[in-house]
Amino acid sequence: MGKRRLAIIDYGIGNLGSVANALYQIDVDHFIEGTPQKLAQYDGVILPGVGAFLTALEALKTTGMSDALEVERSRGKPILGICLGMQLMCRTSYEHGIHQGLNWIDATVNLLSSESVKVPHMGWNNLTIVNEHPLLADLPDSPDLYFVHSYGVQCDDQADVLATCTHGETFCAVLAKDNVQGVQFHPEKSQQLGLKILSNFVGAL
Repeated sequence: MGKRRLAIIDYGIGNLGSVANALYQIDVDHFIEGTPQKLAQYDGVILPGVGAFLTALEALKTTGMSDALEVERSRGKPILGICLGMQLMCRTSYEHGIHQGLNWIDATVNLLSSESVKVPHMGWNNLTIVNEHPLLADLPDSPDLYFVHSYGVQCDDQADVLATCTHGETFCAVLAKDNVQGVQFHPEKSQQLGLKILSNFVGAL
């Protein structure tokens, strides 16, 4: 088997350079890909994202990436969403209105409660792993990862939840359903544990 090739989706949203640098550190062939028709050439796909849900969703549609991603998902290609990328995989977001996402995961995206904590949730926080999965293989108990977000995911089916995090309230921090996986934190900014999670994703391709 040859070396696995990853596409980092370029749709004008997300810190592509940081993700690319993390993949470089773990010696993974990766390309920042902005051409939807080329996604079929890759073994796996990373969907990054920062900023507002609706802006990102419209960018995916405008560039043709949403349709291309749906084709690859239906073919069973592994897809990893990071931060806003994970939220885009959900059914509905309540960020500044009500917006339908890619609808790959039966989940909603809601503003985090700010009654007892600061929002946005920014900084290091521990995960509680609730379901075993290859993406989280060989991690320590209660791993510490880096978060930057104001909205949290709540899954309808708890079988889709791999790990949770608590910041004022408990939200889904890692999810997986079939070939779709997502992390709310930024593995590319989470030092060795983040690199391990990216390595796990690549290793399962």
